[in-house]
Amino acid sequence: MSKEQDRSFDPKSGISQIIMKHLVSIFLALAMLTACEYAPTVQLEQYEVHGIDVSHYQSRIDWQAVEAIPIQFVFVKATEGTTYADSLFAINWTALAKTSIRRGAYHFFRPEAPPGEQARHFARTVRLKSGDLPPVLDLELIGSLSKSELLHRTRIWLDIVENHYGVKPIIYTNVYFYNRHLAGHLEGYPLWIARYHHKEPTLACGSRWHFWQYGKHGRLPGIKGYVDFNVFNGSLAALDSMRISQSEELSSLK
Repeated sequence: MSKEQDRSFDPKSGISQIIMKHLVSIFLALAMLTACEYAPTVQLEQYEVHGIDVSHYQSRIDWQAVEAIPIQFVFVKATEGTTYADSLFAINWTALAKTSIRRGAYHFFRPEAPPGEQARHFARTVRLKSGDLPPVLDLELIGSLSKSELLHRTRIWLDIVENHYGVKPIIYTNVYFYNRHLAGHLEGYPLWIARYHHKEPTLACGSRWHFWQYGKHGRLPGIKGYVDFNVFNGSLAALDSMRISQSEELSSLK
């Protein structure tokens, strides 16, 4: 082999060094991305009341194992749009009734779908009983609507659901969406705010959050994969004061 050929395979040559630098950079970037993506959410122990929210993405859940942690409340995805029902809602809902965990159900709102049909779809799917948490509207999208159109359609869903169950629904959204589209409107509804951070959300117009979803990479016994971590802004007694009473349960049967 000639000296010229030797240099072409020399690890100290310019081309080889460039290739090695690129490979090292790619490896480090992938390592950092993986570390960030899979860093587990740490529970915020300074809060008294902890909860999670689940859907079919968590697959089958061992609720007895979750109850032993303990977790005080769970919101379960029930419906979306006008026809979709979460494939594991009925299983989760029935299993939670056999535990001491406070349960609630939520609807993912599709802004361009008829809000009345969405509300009735949720009401047909979810039977709330005494001790359950109020129904939740998951409001994250505006689609092609204007702000005023979104608020109008949102009020239709909220009014129908409140009249059906006899209790004011909870509104779930993220801090950016709330401050940009909802602040100053829809007053009087309990707020469940998503902000993935160790610092609690700050809401426009002096609004107060009731639930805070602070992380999406939680790990718990009984659940395969990740789960969202939440806290309640108050005591367990305050959370219990939000639960549906016997009279409200009966009014939902009208």
